[in-house]
Amino acid sequence: MKARTLKKDKVNIITMGCSKNLVDSEVLLTQLKGNGIDAFHESKSKDNNIVIINTCGFIDNAKQESIDTILQYVDAKERGLVDKVYVTGCLSQRYKDDLEKEIPQVDAYFGTRDLPALLKKFKADYKHELVGERLLTHSAHYAYMKISEGCDRPCSFCAIPLMRGGHVSRPIEELVREAQHKAANGTKELLLIAQDSTYYGLDLYKKRNLAELLARLSDVEGIDWIRLHYAFPTGFPMDVIQVMKERPNICNYLDIPLQHGSTDVLKAMRRGTTREKQEELIHSIREMIPEIAIRTTLIAGHPGEGEKEFEEMVDFVERMKFERLGVFTYSHEENTHAFSMEDSTPDEVKQQRANQLMEIQEQISYDLNQEKIGKTFKVLIDKKEGGYFVGRTEYDSVEVDNEVLIDASKHYCRVGDFVQAQVFEATEFDLYADVVK
Repeated sequence: MKARTLKKDKVNIITMGCSKNLVDSEVLLTQLKGNGIDAFHESKSKDNNIVIINTCGFIDNAKQESIDTILQYVDAKERGLVDKVYVTGCLSQRYKDDLEKEIPQVDAYFGTRDLPALLKKFKADYKHELVGERLLTHSAHYAYMKISEGCDRPCSFCAIPLMRGGHVSRPIEELVREAQHKAANGTKELLLIAQDSTYYGLDLYKKRNLAELLARLSDVEGIDWIRLHYAFPTGFPMDVIQVMKERPNICNYLDIPLQHGSTDVLKAMRRGTTREKQEELIHSIREMIPEIAIRTTLIAGHPGEGEKEFEEMVDFVERMKFERLGVFTYSHEENTHAFSMEDSTPDEVKQQRANQLMEIQEQISYDLNQEKIGKTFKVLIDKKEGGYFVGRTEYDSVEVDNEVLIDASKHYCRVGDFVQAQVFEATEFDLYADVVK
């Protein structure tokens, strides 16, 4: 008789939620492969026998999507299609006890900071020499860089501190090494992310140190663009804008979630600021860098938002004319401060308000885009899709902002390359351009 050969494990990592989760999945992938384990990210192959689901627990829709995905793979396990299902990430951090009771078929649940424990399930060690190295799950020409973990802010609506813990900055030297490694592997754009990027350095250096970090990263050879996300407005360090102005490879782009345009609602949200202070901050930033693109996000339907407060937010959007805007509807999250308030606005009204704000933003974006016709921009090509090469200007981030479409039947571009492109047509959220020599 022939001895039965043991089939080698193949691990498939499924990522739900935001770019911060994607970074965590990339770190996990790197550690597994560094330990000689066959691991893949969202593989379509049928022969992966172990699944790790990196969940999101931010708002109701995201939670439901994560639960549906867990149930899908638990069903696959019961049908003998996979051997083991592990769950990690924010949902698991926040609801571990409930999940263990409700879905006991999962082999193990892990929190957001349990990577070494998860690796032990594979008889793998956390390899410190791989810190700063990361296998990317997308094209290598851009990479998210998480500069800190967790958050110390007391925002009423937000469950992130429950899932991610308090704010912990990564040392500048470690981040510079990571940037150098990425540049050596073809990365041209770094997207800096955190729960609150303007808090960076307070724990390590006893001061807000984002400006120094930006300056050090901008010195890394081969990095053409550095893009700043998730900058908290209260106590915003203006030296960041000064560095942005002085360094050509720091994009004139700022993602600064303002969340509302009514002082009363901002107070209920515990944001530590007022509408007037927010407007003053935006004016100051635009005064220093007139061409800057400001992206913000707003929440419709937070407790305390009546018709009057919503109209204040409408006026705020119309006056500020943000280059980029996203709107979420309020989600009533247990164990947050706002959960003790009455969630009195019906879901359909929240959605109507969000839609109204986005309709206003569509017109603002259309008008701003019309001003770009005839102008030439440096464009980074992200992909080829539907007969077009699709790229972005420095004023646009990956997946959330405007795109530049270049007709592939007229021009050839390489994904990951920069081109000079002249805009000849513009819609609300897309620019059509020709490559110019």
